[in-house]
Amino acid sequence: MDKKILVTGGAGYIGSHTVLQLLLGGFKVVVVDNLDNSSESSITRVAELAGEFGRNLTFHKLDLRDRAALDRKPLLYYNNNLIGTITLLEVMAAHGCKELVFSSSATVYGWPKEVPCTEDFPLCGMNPYGRTKFFIEEICRDMYRSDPEWKIILLRYFNPVGAHPSGFIGEDPCGIPNNLMPFVQQVAVGRRPTLTVYGNDYSTKDGTGVRDYIHVLDLSDGHIAAVKKLFEDSNIGCEVYNLGTGKGTSVLEMVTAFEKASGKKIPLVMAGRRAGDAEIVYASTEKAERELNWKYSLSYSLSLSVCRCAHMLTNIHTYAHTFICHKKSMILIC
Repeated sequence: MDKKILVTGGAGYIGSHTVLQLLLGGFKVVVVDNLDNSSESSITRVAELAGEFGRNLTFHKLDLRDRAALDRKPLLYYNNNLIGTITLLEVMAAHGCKELVFSSSATVYGWPKEVPCTEDFPLCGMNPYGRTKFFIEEICRDMYRSDPEWKIILLRYFNPVGAHPSGFIGEDPCGIPNNLMPFVQQVAVGRRPTLTVYGNDYSTKDGTGVRDYIHVLDLSDGHIAAVKKLFEDSNIGCEVYNLGTGKGTSVLEMVTAFEKASGKKIPLVMAGRRAGDAEIVYASTEKAERELNWKYSLSYSLSLSVCRCAHMLTNIHTYAHTFICHKKSMILIC
């Protein structure tokens, strides 16, 4: 498939896995990232993992907020910033690039009254991150309403976990992790003494929050399905799809699975609930299965494969700080 894809934030956790899957799918890929929270070494590793397809990968260090650079090069960077998104859309429109896959989040569902979450649920970001995603979704919908030439797919991620089976790329966030699995991994290798569990008094089977954990490679394949949909459907408009498994797993269940896979005991500290955290959130994936022809294949509740990948990543690279940092990515098709 002789198509060129621009991937912003492509040196990050989700971005690097998505870039690899795109390369293996026959796409030419241009990655743009300012490396503020990631490492260029991830690009090198992706090229190595892609084998002969690695020659179809190009990388440029660029910040989306540098308007002059954007005018010189059709390369875009998105960093969860509303001003950056507006700049992005303005430059895209100026260069006739009106096809976009945006990385949104299940946080836009807030604290849902029922589960599984379907795409037509009311939206209510319960924290600044969730509200930012909600605002950007609204901006995208407004862009389409004002100019029907736009073709936009909004992908609502649930909870990405795991890593490429090689252990060469994965999630190692800079600073204190916000996500469960990298925190568990850092405790397992001794970088942190304990795992803090926020909230053990929820109305769930073990009192801890329940989330929909999806393998990052399944998530990457969801991006490819969305890209193909944009190429094939001239009337897509602005559509939204959940990317999850449709199954809920608690924090303690994930910790137990990691302990079983790694043979390491994870010391826990119970803390109060964090403001804005929902009790139970998991996806309905029927729309993505029907319209994108996508379904998870590597993700399972209590997935030992996820935990084994994470543990292999921990042991092989022992969390070198030059490794890959977590960053949501966005794909632009020009």
